[in-house]
Amino acid sequence: MNIYKSISNRLKSAACYKTLAAVIFFIICAQKTIAQQAARFLPQPGSYHMMLGQIEIVAFSDGSIPQELDKLLTNVEPEEVRRLTKQNFQQPTVEASVNAYLVKTGGKSILIDAGTSELYGPSLGHLPANMRAAGYNPEQIDAILITHIHTDHTGGLIQGDKIVFPNATVYVSKAEADYWLNEDSFSKAPAKMKPYFEQARMKMLPYVKAGRVKTFVYGTELFPGIMPVASPGHTPGHSFYQLTSQGQKIMFWGDILHSGAVQFARPEVTIVYDVDPGRAASSRKKAFREAAANGYWIAGDHLSFPGIGHVKAYGNAYQWYPINYTTTGSGQ
Repeated sequence: MNIYKSISNRLKSAACYKTLAAVIFFIICAQKTIAQQAARFLPQPGSYHMMLGQIEIVAFSDGSIPQELDKLLTNVEPEEVRRLTKQNFQQPTVEASVNAYLVKTGGKSILIDAGTSELYGPSLGHLPANMRAAGYNPEQIDAILITHIHTDHTGGLIQGDKIVFPNATVYVSKAEADYWLNEDSFSKAPAKMKPYFEQARMKMLPYVKAGRVKTFVYGTELFPGIMPVASPGHTPGHSFYQLTSQGQKIMFWGDILHSGAVQFARPEVTIVYDVDPGRAASSRKKAFREAAANGYWIAGDHLSFPGIGHVKAYGNAYQWYPINYTTTGSGQ
């Protein structure tokens, strides 16, 4: 009897030790996870200011999100994606920036793309806060030029059920609006595409109902010095916005590329988000060729913040030269 009691007590002690060890292990793991999360969300610059001739441009960060390039990029083998990312001191899973740009011209404050809002988690949706940190309020925006209606560019138009930019008119190409907002297009969309249409419509239609959406065709300026340029493929009505001042030029590229490491080296590489991959690749090759030949600035929504720089050609490949990032950036 005493032997059984002794064994029982030892087993209980052992169980206690195991439980204690498990608790300690859990705490250590939890602390490690917290530390990793803290490292992941360290404060970053939220804005970057530059002049193009007489026009002020402010790049804003909406945040970043992990992208598994070896699973998302198409028309390329995963091994090649891993080789090119390693060559550029990256991993195949990268933190993709989501950028937006403010242009101050002709007495107007014009935003190019609008970020994500709540759609993609806590690492994104910081555009309004970073605007305020730099001294700009969403209420001050007069116009928003949308490169395309994917919700990492239009999600930030609405927060919950509230219009974020109440005094802004939203500009988008007619081809893009017809594709995403037309009832017939929506009804004919494949089942796997329906959620994208639903999210796009949720973010755009409140502005449509408020009479604050204008569509355009290409060939005329929207504002002094700002010209939309057709760049279809990623979406049917994807647009660049060309800004010129005093002989200087910048082209806002939207989603012409998603990985600088891979697509500058291999412009034919596409991504699962492309509606028409073939046309997207053609638009990208043309954009790279013209930017390299003419030496103007470019700004990309998914290039590492602030996403501004130049492109040079090397044979059939291209090299990205980001702007010299100085302490002129501000924000969180």
